[in-house]
Amino acid sequence: MLPIFIVIMAVGTSLVEPKFASLDNLRNLATQMMPLLILAVGQAFAIISGGLDLSLAAVMSLAGVVGVLTMEQYGPVAGVAVMLGTGVAVGSLSGAIIACFRVSPLVVTLGILSVAQATALILSSGVPIYNINPAYADTIGYGALLGIPSTVWIGVICAATAGLVLRHTVFGRHVYAVGSSLSAATKSGINVKMTTILTYAASGLCAAIGSVVLTAWVGSAQPVAAPNLTLESLAAVVLGGVALTGGAGGIRQVVYGVVILSMLSNIMNMVGVSAYYQTLVIGVVIILAVILDRLRTAAAR
Repeated sequence: MLPIFIVIMAVGTSLVEPKFASLDNLRNLATQMMPLLILAVGQAFAIISGGLDLSLAAVMSLAGVVGVLTMEQYGPVAGVAVMLGTGVAVGSLSGAIIACFRVSPLVVTLGILSVAQATALILSSGVPIYNINPAYADTIGYGALLGIPSTVWIGVICAATAGLVLRHTVFGRHVYAVGSSLSAATKSGINVKMTTILTYAASGLCAAIGSVVLTAWVGSAQPVAAPNLTLESLAAVVLGGVALTGGAGGIRQVVYGVVILSMLSNIMNMVGVSAYYQTLVIGVVIILAVILDRLRTAAAR
C-alpha cells in the first residue's frame, strides 16, 4: 500500500506543481531526505528490539561538534573517525544502562539526550562551529558520484547495510528475538545484555553517520542540530509499519516512511506553507502513525 500511496502522492503533486518532478527538485529532495533516513535506520534498530531512542538528534549534535573540533587539529579523516566513535560510545552507554539495570529505554535515552546536548553546548560555547575543513565539505557535502550526491550514496549504503544486518546475520535475528519476547530470548540462550548494548551502539553509529552527512552538507557543526529529527525518525519508522511493540518490521518499511514524510515536507515548502503549520502537520502524522500501529497490532491478534 505505501509504495502505491507514494506514487499517487508524487503524480498528484506533479500535476498541481510541475516543478516537483524537476530533476533539481528531486535531487534536492533526495539530499534533504538522507539525515532523516539515517537516523530512522538507527531508530528502527532500537524499536525492533522493543526499545526506543530519544537521544539520536542530541548524539548527532555532539558527534558533529567533537568531530569538527578534532578536524581542526588532525584533519578530516580523524574528525570523521571521532564522530563515528562518539556515536558508538554514547549509544553503547545507553544500551549498557538499559541492559544492566533493566530500566526503561525511554527514560535512559531521554537522560542521555540531556547529557549529550549539554556536552555539545559546552564544547562549542553554545555557538555553531563554521570552520569546516574544505576537503571534507567538498567531498561529502558537495561531492557526487555518477551524478548522485555523496550524501545520498552514504544514506543508501547505510540503509542497505542495516537491512542486510537485520535480515541475514545472527545479531539481526537476535534483535528481532529480543523485541518479540525478552523472556523467550533469554530462555533460548541469547545474550540479551550484549544484544541490547550492540543494538543501541548501532543506533548511536547511525546518529554519528547522520552527523557526518549533515555537518558536511550545511558546512557547520551545530550544537543543537535538527532537534525535530528524533521525533520525525520515530514517525517514519512507525508510519512505515514497524511495530512499536518490537519484533517486527524492516528497513524497507522505514524507507517508505521516510519518503512519505520527506515528500510531505517538500510539497509544503513548494506551496509556501508556514514552518509553524509544517510542525503541526508532522505532529498530526506522528499521532496518526501511533494510531495506525495500534490498529495493526489489534488486527494481527
